[in-house]
Amino acid sequence: MIRINDWIAIDEGELRFEFLRASGPGGQNVNKVSTAVRLRFDVGACPSLPEDVRARLLRLAGRRVGQDGVLSIEARRFRTQEANRRDVVERLVLLVGKAVEKPKPRRETKPSRASKVRRLETKRRRGQEKQTRRPPGGIDN
Repeated sequence: MIRINDWIAIDEGELRFEFLRASGPGGQNVNKVSTAVRLRFDVGACPSLPEDVRARLLRLAGRRVGQDGVLSIEARRFRTQEANRRDVVERLVLLVGKAVEKPKPRRETKPSRASKVRRLETKRRRGQEKQTRRPPGGIDN
């Protein structure tokens, strides 16, 4: 079980790992060994995720979620398969952890009277400054 917080844990059996060849440094090894890891996690079929967390996770994941509702995360940062596997699981935990946090509701506010006065005063001063740059006698001279 992968613990997200005190009340959410994801069963490791729900995660599917695919191993593929990574590009980048590694010499001859890069052409022979499949060190990159792709994690596939079916968000819709996970029973341990509450509905609100599932919806936030799908929104946060963006393009990493396919039409079928499967989240796909790739890791190819390290030169070993095991390190990339740990990295991809950590990134999943961080993503689900972000989805667990409920967003703070926005409270509508309006500008204070003082801020309105400051804004208008700045606009007036700026207009006067531009007025003094005009040639004397108007524009048509």
